[in-house]
Amino acid sequence: MANTARGAHILITGGAGGMGRMYAERAVAEGAASVVLWDRDAGALARTADELGAASRGRTQVRSYVVDVSELGAIAKTAHKVRRDIGDPDVLINNAGIVRGNRYFWETDSGDDTRATMQVNALAPMYVTREFLPAMVASGRPARIVNIASAAGTLGNPRMAVYAASKAAMIGWSDSLRIELEQAGHDHVRVTTVTPSYIATGMFAGARGPVLAPVLEPAYVIDKVWRAMLDGRALVELPASVRLSRVLRGILPTRTFDRLIGHGLGIYRSMEEYTGRG
Repeated sequence: MANTARGAHILITGGAGGMGRMYAERAVAEGAASVVLWDRDAGALARTADELGAASRGRTQVRSYVVDVSELGAIAKTAHKVRRDIGDPDVLINNAGIVRGNRYFWETDSGDDTRATMQVNALAPMYVTREFLPAMVASGRPARIVNIASAAGTLGNPRMAVYAASKAAMIGWSDSLRIELEQAGHDHVRVTTVTPSYIATGMFAGARGPVLAPVLEPAYVIDKVWRAMLDGRALVELPASVRLSRVLRGILPTRTFDRLIGHGLGIYRSMEEYTGRG
């Protein structure tokens, strides 16, 4: 893929605000042919689509679709509408995600939180990708799939057990998909897995960045992910200490890692004051 998104057709889940909106703004700024936004917040989605459309000055077609990706049946219906209205995307950014946190696993209210978290964070990216991947493979044109996971998926963390599980599932699937495409000779479709630590978007308001892993600025993350997507890089770990902790987790005995890294660097205490968006 070229060094910009000019002329590309891009679909972003969770596109009404936060990081999703910022990815869309980057796409419009680079002259994407179309930007398709999916989100369940109809009001925010309409405002974002209107503002992006005005900013593009007609150069980028901006379309929005109200869809709750936790309703897996709605994904196929909405994908059909996208294919009818715009066509299949060249770039898919699986950005939508939720967190229900600051409780120990046994303190969660019911299975509803567990089910919703796994559906949005783990199952929805698979369902959305399955809708559009066959056309990406068949086209022979450069295509990109970006899966926004989390450093939590690489390292267990108290008070976010289900979220960590959902992101671990996403990482395993995303990397397997990358290898499958390479093995099958579909090198024109590249998969990028992203595992950031906490980002200052409000989603993790109150969470404390551990030692060596400060809370990240959204603009910094967007730029790193966007460049990696265009280059077709397999993995984006932000900050670099995420990779270090992953390496140490594989080298050190479990209890030693818990004591020196988990407790010593404050990782296991990072969610104690989490409030989220409220």
